[in-house]
Amino acid sequence: MQPSRRIHLIGICGTAMASLAGMLQLKGHRVSGSDQAAYPPMSDQLRRLAIPIAEPFAESNLQPAPDLVIVGNAISRGNAELEYVLDQRIPFTSLARIVHDEFVAGHESLVVAGTHGKTTTTSLLAWIYEVASRQNPELAPSFLIGGVAENFGTSFQLRQGRPFIIEGDEYDTAFFDKGPKFMHYFPDAIILTHVEFDHADIYRDLDAVKTAFKRLVNLVPRRGRIVAFDAAENVSECVSRAMCAVERYGFSANSAWRAVDFRVEDGISRWQVLRNGEAWAQLSLPMPGEHNALNATAAAALAAGQGVPLEPIIEALATFRSVRRRLEVRAEVDGITIIDDFAHHPTAIRETLRALRTAYAGRRLWAVLEPRSNTLRRNVFERELVDSLSLADRVIVAGVFHSEKVPELERLHPENVVAALRSGGHDASLFENTDAIVTSLAPRLASGDVVAILSNGGFDGIYEKLPAALRNRCQEA
Repeated sequence: MQPSRRIHLIGICGTAMASLAGMLQLKGHRVSGSDQAAYPPMSDQLRRLAIPIAEPFAESNLQPAPDLVIVGNAISRGNAELEYVLDQRIPFTSLARIVHDEFVAGHESLVVAGTHGKTTTTSLLAWIYEVASRQNPELAPSFLIGGVAENFGTSFQLRQGRPFIIEGDEYDTAFFDKGPKFMHYFPDAIILTHVEFDHADIYRDLDAVKTAFKRLVNLVPRRGRIVAFDAAENVSECVSRAMCAVERYGFSANSAWRAVDFRVEDGISRWQVLRNGEAWAQLSLPMPGEHNALNATAAAALAAGQGVPLEPIIEALATFRSVRRRLEVRAEVDGITIIDDFAHHPTAIRETLRALRTAYAGRRLWAVLEPRSNTLRRNVFERELVDSLSLADRVIVAGVFHSEKVPELERLHPENVVAALRSGGHDASLFENTDAIVTSLAPRLASGDVVAILSNGGFDGIYEKLPAALRNRCQEA
């Protein structure tokens, strides 16, 4: 692209879109965007960058016409701005295409893919390279992450070093390109964490999901590398025909990168990694949960295989500060801890609650769920959702986000989830909106309680409303 173009992003508050907006601004372009409703953390990041956000979508947001429009993958025909772009023949493209052409091309493309753990693992890998670059500037990473990495305070970075580290999303690219976004990134090496059925709105079944990941694997050149989780048949199937080296990581005895002696001490996870059966490193991570230890092991394995020395790997993991909305403590009021976690799938919910059980042993654990992701809004995983939520002591479920947009036969009925939990002896309640949840929940909470709020969206301000209600309770006491 020519420098200093005016570029408008439709759907700018998506995590990847907001990151792209910042990257384009760093390249000297004049950037604007629009969304139906802006919410943190990406709205906060955009405002810090002074990138204007127009709400809601409207033709007037594109007047005068920009030089280029980037259409987010959540935008479909019927959107007022998209229809105007098509009518006026304003040039447009997708996020994935412009990310590759303008940023990834010419770099070593390191892609982190999988149903779960992508954002945290990408952040871990980026921080490893950042720490390593203090001794070797060639390792200074550029990156694009689907969340705000706390060590950087941002979700993107452009540097002059060799690697470009990117979260490889299997979701479709745009209304005019229904292939996965990660197919545009042409990886030199990849991490593959998990492969499960997800994104029920665009994938027909598990076989369709596996096909997408097999196609990603097929893009890795013979000189490349794949670091893949070792305890999932779906992952094994997806990497079985790779033309490059494949190194497995996990807890099993045959892992090339085997994690052993995992434990949590004072909130810090500690474990040893064996490389091809030989002691390689003692690692620590200030995050609970075996799933996070696996994420860290995968990042360490890929970095080491790409030539990063061990010392900065150990230092980076020990100083990692997580990602916003991943086990993020949002407030502590009157001895009550409120935690925000980006919940999009029953497996992710299960691992989050397991980690909280370890980190806050002996404390009463509440799970407050908003079924918001395109998978959770559907009934395909209703049984698995019940099993995951049953790990909490108390469960509150909200109404399905925009339930009218999901076909009736496919729609999750949260009353069935609550009924199944109750029949299993669990304390579970259903409320249609956030205000009703806060009104009911705040008086029931006691000092020592831990509240895990599970949503991949704004949840109608519950992250602010619940702490405010608890503070008011303290003042009135």
